[in-house]
Amino acid sequence: MPHNITIMMNTEQYLLDTVTAAVKALYGETNAPLQIQKTRKEFEGDYTLVVFPLLKASRKAPEATATEIGEYLTANAPEIKGYNVIKGFLNLSLKDAFWEERFNEISHNEHFGQAAPTGRTIMIEYSSPNTNKPLHLGHIRNNLLGYSVARILQANGHTVIKVNLVNDRGIHICKSMLAWKLYGNGETPVSSGMKGDHLVGKYYVEFDKHYKAQIKELMAAGQSEEEAKRNAPIMQQAQEMLRRWEAKDPEVYALWETMNGWVYEGFDVTYKALGVDFDKVYYESQTYLLGKSLVEEGLQKGIFFRKEDGSVWIDLEKDGLDQKLLLRGDGTSVYMTQDLGTAYRRLEDNRLDEMIYVVGNEQNYHFQVLKLILKKLGYSSWSDHIFHLSYGMVELPEGKMKSREGTVVDADDLIAAMISTAREMSDELGKLDGCTPEEANAIAAMVGLGALKYFILKVDPKKTMLFDPKESIDFNGNTGPFIQYTHARIRSILRKAEEAGIDYRQDETNVPLLSEELSLIKMLTDYPATVQSAAENFAPSIIGAYAYELAKSFNGYYHDHSILKEENASVRNMRLRLAEQVARTIRLAMSLLGIDVPERM
Repeated sequence: MPHNITIMMNTEQYLLDTVTAAVKALYGETNAPLQIQKTRKEFEGDYTLVVFPLLKASRKAPEATATEIGEYLTANAPEIKGYNVIKGFLNLSLKDAFWEERFNEISHNEHFGQAAPTGRTIMIEYSSPNTNKPLHLGHIRNNLLGYSVARILQANGHTVIKVNLVNDRGIHICKSMLAWKLYGNGETPVSSGMKGDHLVGKYYVEFDKHYKAQIKELMAAGQSEEEAKRNAPIMQQAQEMLRRWEAKDPEVYALWETMNGWVYEGFDVTYKALGVDFDKVYYESQTYLLGKSLVEEGLQKGIFFRKEDGSVWIDLEKDGLDQKLLLRGDGTSVYMTQDLGTAYRRLEDNRLDEMIYVVGNEQNYHFQVLKLILKKLGYSSWSDHIFHLSYGMVELPEGKMKSREGTVVDADDLIAAMISTAREMSDELGKLDGCTPEEANAIAAMVGLGALKYFILKVDPKKTMLFDPKESIDFNGNTGPFIQYTHARIRSILRKAEEAGIDYRQDETNVPLLSEELSLIKMLTDYPATVQSAAENFAPSIIGAYAYELAKSFNGYYHDHSILKEENASVRNMRLRLAEQVARTIRLAMSLLGIDVPERM
C-alpha cells in the first residue's frame, strides 16, 4: 500500500492513491472513476469514498462493497484508523498521528499555500476607468476583485500581469471637456482645491444638466424625445469635439491632455489608498486606431459591411445575436473597435495563455460579441483564451448609482468614512488602548480598509450585492475586523509567551490532541486546496469564507481552553505552535484579499 507521504502532501490525492491500490487488490484493474471528497459535517469521518461506480467490479451491494474496502484499508493503510458506511458512502477516519505529521509539515514549510510555478502566463485587466469622472463604489468592487484574483492566481504558481485599460477618449470624455470649456472659467485642481478626477467629474455632471435642459426646450418646441436628444446643440458640439480630437486638432488635443493629466493624478491617489496596483497601463487613445485597422481588414474579407450612412457593422443574426456597430458614420470608433485593437496588441505582445477581463455583468453581451468577431477574423487561437470575469453590480439601500446625475458613492469619500468609523468604533471598544497616535491611525486605516475589502470580496463575484458600511465594520460576525482582531489576539498571546522566555517552536510529539485541536489542524491542511479552488473559480469569496471559519473556530477553542496558563509544558507549547500557525494562515489568506492584519489591537 502507498503510505510514504511526501512533504505537504495533498491528502485527497494520497487517499485516492491508497483507495486505487485497495480496489485493484480486491477487484483487479477497473476503469471506474473514484471520487474522494471531504466528509460532510453531520457524519463521522474525514474523507468519503463514493462506492457506486465500483459496484460493477465488486458485484456486491453498495453497503457490502463499502464495508469490504473499509476493512481492507484499516488492515493495510497505517494512516487510516477506522471507517463507517452509510448506504453507498464509505467514510474514512485518519489517525491523530497522521494529522500531527501534517501539522509539523505546515509548521516547517516556508512556502505554505504557494504552488510550484506552472509556466502559464495570465493577464488580468481590472479598473478600466473613464477619464471623465472619479472612481466610485462600483469601481471599488472591480479593483478589489481584480487585484485579489491576481494574487490568488500568483499563489497558484501562475505568472500574472495586472493591467489597467484607461478609457481616455470618446464622446464621454468630450462631454466633460466641453462643459469645462463652456462653464469652467479656467478652474483647475489648484485653484479649486479639488482632486483632479473630482473636478473633471463635476463638469461631466454639468454637461448632463445642460443637455437635459436643452432636450426639454426642443421637446416643448415640438420635437420628439429622440430628435431632441440628437439635435441638442451641446451634444452636437461634443460630437464635433470628438471628430476634432480624432483629427488631432491642436487646441482640442491640448485640452484633452491637460484634463486627463488632472484625472490621472487623482486616480493614483485613490489606487494607493485602496492598495491596488498595475504592471502595465494601456490607453484606448493608443489602441483605437489598431482596432480601426482590424475593422478595415474585416471589410476587405467581407466579414463586415458598410451601411449607406458610412457606418460599419457585423451581422451576427445567424449566430443567434444581432447586428453590431463597429464604426460610426462619421468614422469615429466605438468600444468594440477599441477592444478589438487592445486584445490584438496584448495577445501579440505577451504570449498569453489566458486573458481575463474583470468587467460588470452588464457587459456580458459585449464580450460574447468580442470573442465571436475575433474568431470570424481568423484569430480563434486568441479568442479561445479570453475569459470575461463577470460580476454583479453593487447596490445601495437607496437604489442604483448614476454618475451622470452625481448620485454615486465616491471612492475617496467612502475610504475616508470607513477609516473614520473604524477609528471611532475601535476607540469605543478600547481596542486602541496603549497605542501611540501613529499606531492608532495605522490600525484604524487597516481596519477600515479591511472592513471595506472583506465585505466586498466575501460575496460571490457573480452576485449583485448590497453594500452596508455600518454592517461591514463590526468586530463580531463575518467581517474583516473580526478576522483582523483574531490575528491580533493570537499575536498578543505569542508576544507574552516570548516575554516569559517560553521556547515553543520545537516539535512536540505524542501530545494528546483534543478534538478542537484536530479540527483546527484539519482546517490548516485545507488551506492549499482552498487557494486552488479560489483560483479555479476566480472567487476570492472562497478565501474569505475559509479565513472567517478558521478565525471563528480558533476563537471558540481559545474561549474553552487555556494556552499560556496550561500547566503541562508540552501541551502548552503545542497550543502555542497551533495558535502561531492559525495566525500565519489567517495572514496568508487575508493577504490574498489584499487585506493587512494588525500585530496588536
